[in-house]
Amino acid sequence: MKNFNSILFIALFWVIFSNCKDRKPIKAANDKPSIDLQSTNKQDMDWEFPFDGKTLDGWKKLGGDATYHIEGDMIVGTTAAVSDTTNSFLATKKFYDNFILEFEVILDLAPDNYHNSGVQIRSNSLPEYRNGLVHGYQVEIDPDTTERSGGIYDEGRRGWVHDLSDNPVAKKAYKLGEWNYFRVVANGSSIKTWLNGVPAANYEDSMTSTGFIALQVHSTDSEKPLQVKWRNIKIKAL
Repeated sequence: MKNFNSILFIALFWVIFSNCKDRKPIKAANDKPSIDLQSTNKQDMDWEFPFDGKTLDGWKKLGGDATYHIEGDMIVGTTAAVSDTTNSFLATKKFYDNFILEFEVILDLAPDNYHNSGVQIRSNSLPEYRNGLVHGYQVEIDPDTTERSGGIYDEGRRGWVHDLSDNPVAKKAYKLGEWNYFRVVANGSSIKTWLNGVPAANYEDSMTSTGFIALQVHSTDSEKPLQVKWRNIKIKAL
């Protein structure tokens, strides 16, 4: 009987040992999310955030007398007195050539008054050109009845170059009194824009290949100061 028990004990030990040997380690439940998080962090690292949320370091004001200040996570531009007929710009000190630019913007409602804005891309201010006048491609932000937000205006040079007259869907994409999301892809001679996810401008031009990005506050006929607010500004080099 003792011999039988000994044999049984050895047999059971061998079965348990064999199972432990063949058992594969179980992955932790958070293994996959960790990989996803690493991927997300890398994607975030590809983006540049020119506004640090605290200061306007890396920016400079050009043009008129409109003012810019920080309010929470926003850059806020306020129109100057009606007597100032010059547009104002808050420009990056850094130049950009091929890139993806994303931002959100909201404009004060201004019934019966002119209120307009835009974001300059590949733009310049040169002493030899009209005494430093800001000029270059502008992604239009236009809540007026002309409905051209997302179109391309050539500030200080040729005027409208893509006014969305061929894109009635995009002309209806701007939301009055709400945050609007813009995406711009400038790559070589191609400039494409999206407004709230709707494809807007698709423009080819090679006049200027590099320059600063600038937030415009347009001159106005409103006696009451009007504001433009930008947030979530980010740029990815191509």
